[in-house]
Amino acid sequence: MRNFFICPVCEKKLNEEERLYRCESGHCFDKSKFGYVNLLMSQKSSAKRHGDDRLMVRARRDFLSKNYYGFLRDRLCVICEKHFEGGSVILDAGCGECWYSSGILDYLSSKNIEAEFFGIDISKDALEFASKRKSGIRAAVASLFSIPLPDESCDGLLNIFSPGAFEEFRRVLKTDGILIRVIPLEKHLFNLKAAIYDKPYFNDVPGPAIEGFELIEETELKKTINIRGNKDIEALFMMTPYYYKTGKDDQQKLESLESFSTQAEFGIRIYKKI
Repeated sequence: MRNFFICPVCEKKLNEEERLYRCESGHCFDKSKFGYVNLLMSQKSSAKRHGDDRLMVRARRDFLSKNYYGFLRDRLCVICEKHFEGGSVILDAGCGECWYSSGILDYLSSKNIEAEFFGIDISKDALEFASKRKSGIRAAVASLFSIPLPDESCDGLLNIFSPGAFEEFRRVLKTDGILIRVIPLEKHLFNLKAAIYDKPYFNDVPGPAIEGFELIEETELKKTINIRGNKDIEALFMMTPYYYKTGKDDQQKLESLESFSTQAEFGIRIYKKI
């Protein structure tokens, strides 16, 4: 498997060695014991904590492992089969625990489409959990707004519930490269918010236009998911930003629930770089 990561200091190619990555200028970046490499230039950020914390990452891992969002991943598998071929280089930008990309990789392999996947995320905790999947996806701690990959190195890019760093996405995608973006729709998880807040609100849905990209396909997936057991209900809550924006009294409203139904509504937008 090829390595495409570049040095975040000088932007020269990083060569992978047993325990580290090194560029020809001599800049070195150690692999963690979990296998990912940290290419985040932390001094450029004043944030004390980067990305999703361990509580959120663990909750998301536990919830996704129950396959509540399996219908979304299944659709993404079919979309990737349509747009990518063997040898394609695909970046999961904001990969989290790689639940989506590892499933897509397995699916493509089952169809004899041997693509190469890379993942970046700003959260070390997320990449620790991702490494335990043993998927073969090469992962780096990095910002979406400073992607450690060369210009026009990717055939495809997945942007699933992550910020849209579209200038960087254009830079790393080849001409005619495919961007697959997944966003929550207006009523996504509305019943969850209704159970917590006195005045639940709809999500803001961004417009489809992105400079430098042509929207070639758009679809909506909507399903009512029935969540079984308080542990799964709490996991769903804790994997969302709502948990961190909610006071203790409102958080406790879910403690007695053992079953729960809510909307899962996703928009999938497929773009071609122009």
